[in-house]
Amino acid sequence: MRYTADQKQQTCQRIIEAAGRCFRKGGYSGIGVDGLAKEAGVTSGAFYGHFSSKAEAFKAAIIAGMEDLKSGIGTFQQKYGENWWEEFATFYMGPKRTCDLGDSCILQSVTPEVCRSEEAIRAAFESELLKIVKLAAEGTSQTTDQAAIDNAWANFAMLIGGVTLARAVTDEKIANEIATAVQQAVITRQKGT
Repeated sequence: MRYTADQKQQTCQRIIEAAGRCFRKGGYSGIGVDGLAKEAGVTSGAFYGHFSSKAEAFKAAIIAGMEDLKSGIGTFQQKYGENWWEEFATFYMGPKRTCDLGDSCILQSVTPEVCRSEEAIRAAFESELLKIVKLAAEGTSQTTDQAAIDNAWANFAMLIGGVTLARAVTDEKIANEIATAVQQAVITRQKGT
């Protein structure tokens, strides 16, 4: 049975989506190729028909996750204009913080894994991260382009760190305190710029 190019693309997309969920939820070492294939509903042979290794699928999942983040930022910018950071912080420290890890933000969930990865994966992550920061810096009322970029770096660092800390504690009250503090810090930064 021969597969069309469209069917092959759909299968590849299913593998990338499954890999993204699995790597966000369990980390790079938390699943093997057989588990990734099963999660995608394909055979291991089909997996290898699209990716030569688990590392290649990890890289593709990172890029896809970063694309999702860029799309989300674009949506917030379009919907909220100059106030998009405030709304994004509210979402990130609320629903995105409390969702299942498999649906969490790629930046918050896989960055520690990327730190331990081979150079090609780190380079792909960096390339996509720079695109995200550039997008986040666009359309702000910062006095300079560099000020907008610095603001984006600081906001992302606070949000990612805040979600990481809030997810790590067992006491929901403490998790909420962390989330509220980080959300307010981002909002205060935006009002001060």
